[in-house]
Amino acid sequence: MISRTELGAIYLGDRRCRFRVWAPLAQKMEVRILTPQERVEPLHPEGAYHQAVVEGVQPGCRYFFRLDRRRERPDPASRFQPEGVHGPSEVVDHEFPWEDAGWFGLPLRDYVLYELHVGTFTREGTFEAVIRHLDELRDLGITAVELMPVAQFPGGRNWGYDGASLFAVQNSYGGPRGLKKLVNACHQRGMAVVLDVVYNHMGPEGNYLADFGPYFTNRYQTQWGQALNFDGPDSGAVRRFFVENALYWVSRFHVDALRLDAVHAILDFSALPFLEELSMAAQERAERLNRRVHLIAESDLNDTRLVRSRELGGFGLDAQWLDDFHHAVHGLLTGEKDGYYEDFGGLSHLEKALRDGFVYAGDFSVHRRRPHGRSSRGIPPGRFVAFTQNHDQIGNRMAGDRLSTLLSFEAEKLAAGVLILSPFIPLLFMGQEYGETAPFPYFVSHSDRDLVEAVRQGRRREFAGFRWAGEPPDPQDETTFLSAKLNRDLCRSGRHRVLLDLHRELFRLRRSLAPLGPCSPEEMEVFRSEQHRLLCLRRWKGNEQALAAFHFGDRPESIELPMPPGRWQKRFDSEDAQWGGRGSDAPGRLESGGRLTLKLHPKAFLLFTRESDA
Repeated sequence: MISRTELGAIYLGDRRCRFRVWAPLAQKMEVRILTPQERVEPLHPEGAYHQAVVEGVQPGCRYFFRLDRRRERPDPASRFQPEGVHGPSEVVDHEFPWEDAGWFGLPLRDYVLYELHVGTFTREGTFEAVIRHLDELRDLGITAVELMPVAQFPGGRNWGYDGASLFAVQNSYGGPRGLKKLVNACHQRGMAVVLDVVYNHMGPEGNYLADFGPYFTNRYQTQWGQALNFDGPDSGAVRRFFVENALYWVSRFHVDALRLDAVHAILDFSALPFLEELSMAAQERAERLNRRVHLIAESDLNDTRLVRSRELGGFGLDAQWLDDFHHAVHGLLTGEKDGYYEDFGGLSHLEKALRDGFVYAGDFSVHRRRPHGRSSRGIPPGRFVAFTQNHDQIGNRMAGDRLSTLLSFEAEKLAAGVLILSPFIPLLFMGQEYGETAPFPYFVSHSDRDLVEAVRQGRRREFAGFRWAGEPPDPQDETTFLSAKLNRDLCRSGRHRVLLDLHRELFRLRRSLAPLGPCSPEEMEVFRSEQHRLLCLRRWKGNEQALAAFHFGDRPESIELPMPPGRWQKRFDSEDAQWGGRGSDAPGRLESGGRLTLKLHPKAFLLFTRESDA
């Protein structure tokens, strides 16, 4: 169903198209149609909106909006920018032969996320090229493909967070039809699609919104420049623009969830915050479509209000990324203490992350030089997305280096075990499953020389708090982008093949063993031994129990494990020969009287389940 108030160029069929734009800063608005025959048509004012139904327009027609007969700009709600952010917009017909009529989405508890960048995931760098690898991901145990932003950005090389046309699907990736093909293919395989969207800033190049209306405010400043106007004069229409964008992906592209980038940079002090309004709109749309729609936030505030219900004063989002888990694991395994890692590195940090979620819950942060966060104790673990690598944590390193180049093979396996056997929603970054060695540095393809130099200088400043030697790769150089392309041939042999098989088996165990499924905080316990550098995570579901033991020590240790009385079966041992280990000392079955001593190798981990008494 087409809404009369939907923004942009909405094709109505029969060579008729409705154009609608919010432009309070323009006295007169026109649409200049370029193809197939050039002409100018007036738009009629309706308050601050301008609208007209124009005959003789069909999909593929290109156009500009003309403001006060002087400036010509792409449509702020353009559905396609075939010539890039500065070129004309194109009318799109959203008819598509969808084959997912029986798809109702997945509950969040079933999500196993795989974050990928379309441009570097394959040699071709397109949506259709991703489809060829979906069966591999499903076989691995992935249930949800998470796409880094696909809104039109300048040029053909970008992480996606410089999007300038938020409704337009990146032309070099395959445009709107290519994205629909990918979503349709995922749903046919029982996999959800998560789309990363950016509502905290706009890319600097090709961003013409300020010519149309007060989309931005000088009241606040973000690290990327002007803040978006979510709570000032005329902010109602701005908020509506971004809510409509979110619903556009859900409705027109059948996207299952949105990952909301850096919501801490959405500066809004209104009584009804934008995030809460967005949550309400998404829930209403999900009910209308009769399928699940999830909102997942990224934030560095450690604020539980994001995922608390609206009845309890929260925003009602479904989940949020858990940076503290990443920092705790990374600090433990690498020993790095620069930048924000100076707040982490102790075994107690990972213990608290596994038990509570947030490590910093009002505690003093040395890095921030102030108390940080609030307690998330009592928030179900299934409301947190955990990871040991993602685009930011790799790409915001000076060389974009991955854990595969920083850790030993045993430590890399341990990182996989801690993540997949944790109670959180797990996320892998593309290639992580087989130990990809290609870096993921920051890259752009701007056309403005001054902007390019500003990006270079900004990257240098960003690394000032870290003691990395040398110069960061040039973001504008095409070789920086090409260096990030995955080398999937690695996974066919050696330790890479072993690591891939290890991930697959751990995901299988996570699915098949009841105690490793979704749990409440009351269905798990965490034990720590500083002396032996050991963490144990015990979980239960009814009469079934599982215990995972993670050894972070650097030498073999005979360690007493906190195993309740009963018969226990070993389900996984990273030291088994099939996982490239040195040979395990742990028996396949054992009897515990309440405590059991086993010899553990450095960076080894084991998983046991307790046999039922029935």
